[in-house]
Amino acid sequence: MTAQVAETVLRVAVLLEAGVTPTRAWDHLAKQGDLQASQVVNAVDGGARIDSAIAALAVEPAPEPRRRIRIARVDAVGESVHARERRMWRDVAAAWSIATTVGAPLAPALRSFADVLRDAEESADEIRVALAEPTSTARLLGWLPAVGIGLAFALGFDPLGTLLREPAGWACAVAGVGLLMAGRRWTSRLALAAHRDAVMPGMDADLTAIALSGGVSVSRARTLVDAARGADADDSVAVRDTLLLSEAAGVPAVELLRSAAALDRHRARVDGRLRAARLSTKLLLPLGVCTLPAFLCLGVAPMFLSILPSVSLQLP
Repeated sequence: MTAQVAETVLRVAVLLEAGVTPTRAWDHLAKQGDLQASQVVNAVDGGARIDSAIAALAVEPAPEPRRRIRIARVDAVGESVHARERRMWRDVAAAWSIATTVGAPLAPALRSFADVLRDAEESADEIRVALAEPTSTARLLGWLPAVGIGLAFALGFDPLGTLLREPAGWACAVAGVGLLMAGRRWTSRLALAAHRDAVMPGMDADLTAIALSGGVSVSRARTLVDAARGADADDSVAVRDTLLLSEAAGVPAVELLRSAAALDRHRARVDGRLRAARLSTKLLLPLGVCTLPAFLCLGVAPMFLSILPSVSLQLP
């Protein structure tokens, strides 16, 4: 679970503040049944550095306990929970590597970073919850044509027979299925566009703050962050502007960077809510253009075609 990443990091920080060595801290968590900590301990026993052992968690996540249901947990975006967890472990490894490289106090850095991870995960959760309602509504309405067929059966008609035996029924079936598939594809594309997944906002600023807290220069801090994050590195405008402000004002950049990171996460929350509101409106288009016509073709038209032969039109 992604929430366990922040919890594990916070526990390690507390143990380090109590005077426990890093290796022993991970070992204590492993003995308490923490699967990720067990993997770190095994890697360290094999000669790996702790930051490398943490980074390995991003490659191969810890297995689920047998008592849990082994299903692929996927959010509305389609990104698995394990994918988010691996991304968080990469950032933890980057924070650990940077702190040990620059000589920053490890325990305070990890405690602060645990708060960052929890805040980032809460931000992502808020966005997913906001987007879940319109997405779930669209998915539910996608079953409307099937409901129409069931309603026709309940009223005593044979919609499937009409759709399969008569030429007009064939046309309705082809049109209905085509509209239904087009509506589902259209809805999926709108949902995926609204659920665009990005690297956790503000992470570069927080990691740069950890590097600067060790007393290194700004250029050295940026180099360390870029090297530690690799492909996840994001040379954001906010970080550059914050560093320029710190230099111009002659004040330490650490707190400015942390406040900029918090602001980035707040903006991500607001942007997620706005995307959810826009998605609710956009989903009316495939509903009106595809789903409702498919309902008419597959549910209403067969009933009309079944009645039509028995109706005698009396012309004056």
